[in-house]
Amino acid sequence: MIDTHCHIDFEEFDPDRIEVIKRAQDRLDYVIVSGYSNDSNMKVLQLSKDYEGFIYPTFGFHPVSSQNASEEDIKIAHDNIKKYLDNIVAVGEVGMDYFYVTDKTLRERQQEIFKGFLELANEYKVPIVMHVRDCEKKAVNIIPEYEDIPYFVFHCYGGSLKTAKKIMNMDNCVMSFSTMLCYSKHHQDLIEKIDLDYVLTETDSPYLAMTKEERNEPANVTKAVAKIAEIKDMDISEVDEITTGNARKIFKI
Repeated sequence: MIDTHCHIDFEEFDPDRIEVIKRAQDRLDYVIVSGYSNDSNMKVLQLSKDYEGFIYPTFGFHPVSSQNASEEDIKIAHDNIKKYLDNIVAVGEVGMDYFYVTDKTLRERQQEIFKGFLELANEYKVPIVMHVRDCEKKAVNIIPEYEDIPYFVFHCYGGSLKTAKKIMNMDNCVMSFSTMLCYSKHHQDLIEKIDLDYVLTETDSPYLAMTKEERNEPANVTKAVAKIAEIKDMDISEVDEITTGNARKIFKI
């Protein structure tokens, strides 16, 4: 199994990061750690070097942070993606967040920065991991403009079934489902109707744990896989084979 999206570089893991990674190694094939900012990108790169062949990095800039970032900050992010292109498996997470941000000017700023990252992924022909909360439909409409991006990943997909069906009509788009599947009726209803050929699994650690008191971690992706198997009345091994195969194909690992 693969946790295709987590943040084990965060300070929440400072006290026991080695143990968290060990638990992941015991249960999973790989872990993809997604960069969140310029500092985070460097941290995930170091983690991938410390755990070569198990941890893989992506470089991004979270949309809620990007809207207040300087042009220099964004330029550094772009330059580092180019510099470490051979080390990263995707650009991301990048995108737009209309859940937290309702101000029109800030939304426009997010979209402008997002398109800059899309252009970069398109130029270098690398996958992109998208955080497009409450604007999934808008992202779907933007995607056709970038014909050279091999894959678009809708990280932690929570949009409508109608939009999900549009995503499934695009050969190079997938939706990632997190441990939210264990408790979110909306996500359970979605996964019931979505073809597994378009599905990845993730935890988004340290977020989206079973309870608000808990800290999520990559090893818990096994719970998401088990929930998919339960909902779809399939063997866990079959769900694992399909979703892991999707991740290996997209991220070339």
